[in-house]
Amino acid sequence: MNVFLLEDDAEASDFIARGLRERGHHVETETDGRAAILKLGASEFDVLILDRMVPGLDGLAVLRSLRAMGRTTPTLLLTAMAQIVDRVDGLEAGADDYLVKPFAFAELAARVAALGRRAPVGEVPALLRVADVEMNLLRREVRRGGRLVELQPREFALLEQLLRNAGRVVTRTMLLDRVWNFGFDPKTNIVETHMSRLRGKLNQGFTRSAIRTVRGSGYMMEDDGC
Repeated sequence: MNVFLLEDDAEASDFIARGLRERGHHVETETDGRAAILKLGASEFDVLILDRMVPGLDGLAVLRSLRAMGRTTPTLLLTAMAQIVDRVDGLEAGADDYLVKPFAFAELAARVAALGRRAPVGEVPALLRVADVEMNLLRREVRRGGRLVELQPREFALLEQLLRNAGRVVTRTMLLDRVWNFGFDPKTNIVETHMSRLRGKLNQGFTRSAIRTVRGSGYMMEDDGC
């Protein structure tokens, strides 16, 4: 597996890279955020490990830039910033996982392996469709009634979960786990905020809401409308 590591601490970078290489991974390293964006724009990796506090451009800004470019490479944020708000910021920016320093290398290796096991796009249906909403997973495009709907990475992930579970209620807990990778409830309105934005974009120009709220349970999409 090809792994990219952004870490400005030489000792930490060497420790992580050496350990991953011993497990059979190819690892490329960088210490500067701006240089990282250039390298990531020119090469493909299976997993990214980004430290948040690096020179040039911090890891969070690097991640936001990559997601804005449409790069969906599974990404682990590695940082000493351990507050809930820091985790939420990182996950909202598009991170798939978040590990706080100091950490056990065995856990880091396991998390990297888990991210790398995600099914390639070619192994899942290219199109998801419910009623007049269609998602193209290969092109990362969403259309409603043929109109292109521009979504941010988390909004796209929310909609994907709803489309994959059409006709079934998707709970807030499920969305926290599958979209933000939270194994606990952080007691924020992160789901509601993103769902509101997603609805606003999907419903623009339509009289029927594409997503139905099931009071006290969660959200769902149905072929026969909401």
